[in-house]
Amino acid sequence: MTTLTANIAGFEFDDILLNAAGVYCMTTEELDQVLTAPGAGSLVTKSATPSFRAGNPAPRFTKMPLGSINSMGLPNNGLDYYLDYVITKQAVKPLFLSIAGLTKTDNLAMLHQIQASNFNGLVELNLSCPNVPGKPQTAYDFDATRAILTEVFQFYTKPLGVKLPPYFDIVHFDMVAAVLNDFPLAFVNTINSIGNALAIDPETDSVMIAPKGGFGGIGGEIVKPTALANVRALRLRLNPAIKIIGTGGVQTGRDVYEHILCGADLVSVGTNLAFEGPAIFDRLKTELLAEMAKKGYRSLADFRGNLQTL
Repeated sequence: MTTLTANIAGFEFDDILLNAAGVYCMTTEELDQVLTAPGAGSLVTKSATPSFRAGNPAPRFTKMPLGSINSMGLPNNGLDYYLDYVITKQAVKPLFLSIAGLTKTDNLAMLHQIQASNFNGLVELNLSCPNVPGKPQTAYDFDATRAILTEVFQFYTKPLGVKLPPYFDIVHFDMVAAVLNDFPLAFVNTINSIGNALAIDPETDSVMIAPKGGFGGIGGEIVKPTALANVRALRLRLNPAIKIIGTGGVQTGRDVYEHILCGADLVSVGTNLAFEGPAIFDRLKTELLAEMAKKGYRSLADFRGNLQTL
């Protein structure tokens, strides 16, 4: 029998697919749909700030050729809302709680709260929010990334990973890996959307989203090559104990397969989950199994990280 299992920080996943933070995870109703969806091995909550946040004005997410563009601005129901949910549901399957404070103080305060709580699952510290006006992405500042992780691991003892933006220069892969390898991280999630793109409606000659003059993060099919490059580059550089969640451009089971081939342990779905709904997980799983059967593989370990070069 073919198996699609993974292990992160001692947590066993019976399936490797989950939602990307920001999609189908704003409310407990949406989270329940992902939790119970056939083919979904886990879920991640909406990246939480300490309290409710309305986010950017609409329209802030729309379809565009080859994917989507968004500038959501971190709308969420606040940490207490999502922390209560994952504590209640953590016996069902391993879960990820995502947090994204607008300041280092926010992040440290939320991690203190989680440390003191009954949640014993995985936490994703989102260092890559490209769509908050006036706020830079922490993960592009390697000194700032080191500083916050140094403070975090002085007190935080539960499994923790980081959500990363895409990197575009080989030396930046080297630099971020040098930082991350100095800490006992459980995982990295790569990539977040590619920030500060601009899409134009050909009928109106207008930008397609309202915030930031139309600038937003792009996702979907168009970002898959960048996502695969980041998964591959980080897998080659990170300590083996740091697992990778591959995110970006997943439309088909073959796309999932390629993320794993580049070194991903789990694979999350964002743009196309928004378009298709949670039924996408079962379709992707079926297509992945077919791709593995075509290659003669019975487990993910048979090909994970085995990308061939010329």
